[in-house]
Amino acid sequence: MRVGIVEDDDGVAGAIADGLAMHRIKSGRMSRGLDILTRHQEFDVVLLDLGLPDVDGIDVLRQLRRVSLVPVVVLTARDDERTIVRTLRSGADDYLVKPARMAELLARIEAIGRRMARSAAAPAPVARTFGDIVVDLGSRSLTIGGEPVQLTTKEFDLLAMLLEEPGAAVSRQQLMDRIWGDAFVAVSRSLDVHMNALRSKLGRSGLIETIRGFGYRWTA
Repeated sequence: MRVGIVEDDDGVAGAIADGLAMHRIKSGRMSRGLDILTRHQEFDVVLLDLGLPDVDGIDVLRQLRRVSLVPVVVLTARDDERTIVRTLRSGADDYLVKPARMAELLARIEAIGRRMARSAAAPAPVARTFGDIVVDLGSRSLTIGGEPVQLTTKEFDLLAMLLEEPGAAVSRQQLMDRIWGDAFVAVSRSLDVHMNALRSKLGRSGLIETIRGFGYRWTA
């Protein structure tokens, strides 16, 4: 695995790179946000700061999501709810507030690695059709009424998991375990933010039913 570190603080970037190296994880460092837009193909995971000298990190993330599905873990000093929600909705896979403990950062990266391995080993995906809704699991695309609907990586992962057994209840813990790699992350607002965004993009009330105190169900 190779990790791209987008961080303008030499001390922070150096500490992260050293910590990764101790666990035999290769990394490459960039101090400008625009650099990752041309180098994203070099990395399996990107660690992205939001306070960059050239472009705001959220804008970088949005531009990156137009060209790549590379997993992005945002690592920033910004801890206000509005920024966290905006960042997750813009396509971040995870969000950590500085100063983050190296052990936790490594665990998040390892969780992403496990998800990538499971995805590579998964059987050939198929397309699912529900009326005018078509979900192509192979191309990871969604169309409604023939029109493409853009989903973030996490939004599509949630949709795909709910469609594994349409009508079956899926718990919040199952979703967090599979998609975030660690049920502990369920204490965050990540799942709720991504589920609300997915429902909004589907534009059909009731397609995803909330099972109070448990999880969700695809009802189409």
